Amino acid sequence: MNISELRDGDSVYVIYRNPHTQNVATVQEATITSNPENPNELSLFMYDTYYPLTDEYAMYQTSEEAEQMYEYYFGPTM
Repeated sequence: MNISELRDGDSVYVIYRNPHTQNVATVQEATITSNPENPNELSLFMYDTYYPLTDEYAMYQTSEEAEQMYEYYFGPTM
């Protein structure tokens, strides 16, 4: 996904690794929103936290895409 195409209010799906347990990952819906510290920048809003919007995140347009990539990297969920 090209982050330059994202707009305020867009929804994306992120493969998110738990920062406390690195072997746990989930697909999480997130929102693209204005960065509260710099309104000229966009951020990724997820789990009540704003993250800098960078291409380092595994972001997908649909939950199906995200689930397919999750299974590719982590194996089936069932």
